[in-house]
Amino acid sequence: MARTVWNSTVGKKTVMAVSGLVMLLYLVAHMIGNLKIFFGAGEFNHYAHWLRTVGEPFMHYEWTLWLIRVVLVVAVVAHAVSAYQLSRRDIKARSSKYVHRKPRASYATRTMRWGGIILALFIVWHLLDLTTGTVHSGGFETGKPYQNVVDTFSTWYGNTIYVVAMIAVGLHIRHGFWSAAQTLGVGSRTRDRALKTTANALALLLTAGFLAVPVGVMTGVVS
Repeated sequence: MARTVWNSTVGKKTVMAVSGLVMLLYLVAHMIGNLKIFFGAGEFNHYAHWLRTVGEPFMHYEWTLWLIRVVLVVAVVAHAVSAYQLSRRDIKARSSKYVHRKPRASYATRTMRWGGIILALFIVWHLLDLTTGTVHSGGFETGKPYQNVVDTFSTWYGNTIYVVAMIAVGLHIRHGFWSAAQTLGVGSRTRDRALKTTANALALLLTAGFLAVPVGVMTGVVS
């Protein structure tokens, strides 16, 4: 039954919707955590340490964090694979490209695929920069995320990569949230306006919230 559901277009869209909502919840929590940087190095570094001790003593050190990481990896892979397969299925379903684009297709809708690719590349860079320190500018300091974040956003390329990625996040959420609601049967003619307003608000809030950190470093508010 699971294979039958997965092989269907509806099943793949449902997987995309559910995995997308899982990642959206994570982004909201991640943004709130990021904003703690404005309360100083001690507060931000303590928050990063707390993430590794959540659930103790029942959970060992970093177990909860690794559990969250596993769930996120599964969500990202499921989202990416279903998106790719739906895209290939859509291409095969028509022998030639449409002569005219859909008149109501928004910029976010038309750039969903490229936005997904940008975000996938950003996730890799972000992990190598602030988690492993492999491509980190300056000296990466384990257990000192505040200092590492300041280092990253003190470089022009770190800011450029992050700003482009966060704009892509906003566009992705703006279309993806509404699309997920339709797939899961939440949308209706009477709810469409509210759903679109919520999608726009979420996209704007998350984009602004994430961009506040590099802007804070660039303006010297965070140093």
